[in-house]
This record gives sequence, C-alpha cells and structure tokens, in this order.
Amino acid sequence: MREILHIQGGQCGNQIGSKFWEVICDEHGIDPTGRYNAGNTATAGRFVPRAVLMDLEPGTMDSIRSGPSGQIFRPDNFVFGQSGAGNNWAKGHYTEGAELIDSVLDVVRKEAEYCDCMQGFQVCHSLGGGTGSGMGTLLISKIREEYPDRMMLTFSVFPSPKVSDTVVEPYNATLSVHQLVENADECMVLDNEALYDICFRTLKLTNPTCKFLSLILTYMILLFSFENVPNVSHHS
Repeated sequence: MREILHIQGGQCGNQIGSKFWEVICDEHGIDPTGRYNAGNTATAGRFVPRAVLMDLEPGTMDSIRSGPSGQIFRPDNFVFGQSGAGNNWAKGHYTEGAELIDSVLDVVRKEAEYCDCMQGFQVCHSLGGGTGSGMGTLLISKIREEYPDRMMLTFSVFPSPKVSDTVVEPYNATLSVHQLVENADECMVLDNEALYDICFRTLKLTNPTCKFLSLILTYMILLFSFENVPNVSHHS
C-alpha cells in the first residue's frame, strides 16, 4: 500500500477538501464518525483521513468541524491562525503564514511517520486568496526540501477576471506560479471561469452554489486518488 497525504489550505481549499472527504465517506459506507456502516458487524475500527487542514483564520475550520464530515478528522490536524492573510500573497508566504508553517510541518511529519510507504502529497488550494497562494506555496516548498523523493501533486484553483472577488487575485496567482513550477511534479489547473461555464452551459444552472462547485471539483480530484482507475496514479 502506497499512501498519499492530503493537504488542504485556505478557504477555497478547505471547502473543496471537506466535500472531497464527504463524498469518499458516502461512497465507501463510512458514517460521519468514521465507522464503516454497511451492515457488516465484523468490521471494527475507525477510519481517519490522512489529511492536514490549515488556514490563517478560524472561521473555515469551525464550519468544517460543524459540518457533515467534521468528526472524522484528527483534532490535532486542524492548524489555523487568528489574523488571516487579507488576500495578500506576501502575508501568507512571508509573515503570518511563515509564523504558522512550523506547526503545519509538525503535523505533516507526524502523518508521514504513520505511513508504511508514502508515495507523495496532494495539495488542494486556491491561487487567488492569500492563504492558499502564499502559505500554500510556502508549505509546498518546505515539503519539497524535506521530502525531495516524494511526488507532489497540486489541485490549484486559478482566478478568473469574470468571477473575481478581489483586484489582487492576478498578482497572487502570478507570484504562486513560479513556486509551483519549481516545487510541484504535477499541477492540475482548475479554472474558475471554466467551472462556471460547465454549470451555465452544460448543466443549465442559473445560480450555482459554492457547495455545488466544490462537488464538481471533488469528482475530478477523485479520479486521481484511486489506483484502480487506469493511467491516473501519481507516477503514470
């Protein structure tokens, strides 16, 4: 068994990651407490995601804890600050994020030690905000230094002018791309504008919610998370 360590950062990354684990549990008959629930009383034990959740503000973490899949995570794997990054790449990469990065790395090391033969990491984040872009790329570079022989796969949500929340999103994305080129083996580009086009043109939705958008991205990420799907493992 070759394990993948899942990392989700920032508001967008955690929203997608939370839906990702919710769908996995639903498909495999695991209830919100992590117990296998498919009428098989012989199956004992509790399933815990191999995941690290980080953010520079507590709001997203609180919503995940109170959500459908909040109880399956290890409590110590929630790492968050109090100030936020304010959609500023430099705050996430050099100041607030740099102060919190050692705590995140401690959790990453702990999860890596639990693995028998870890294949690599997958990081789910956005390049438009401050935490996902700044702190996310900082963490990726630190992991590359510490685990140079492990695969690094990122699911990076790129901003789009048509669906942009703030004017600094292009700057955050531009500063992040260099870090991804240097430190990531695979980068799955998730385009916000293309995602909305799928909802409007293909699915005929007039007002897609954030939860529905996260669900679409979740099913795409799932294709790269199971070895029984041909030609989608990390190494292939």
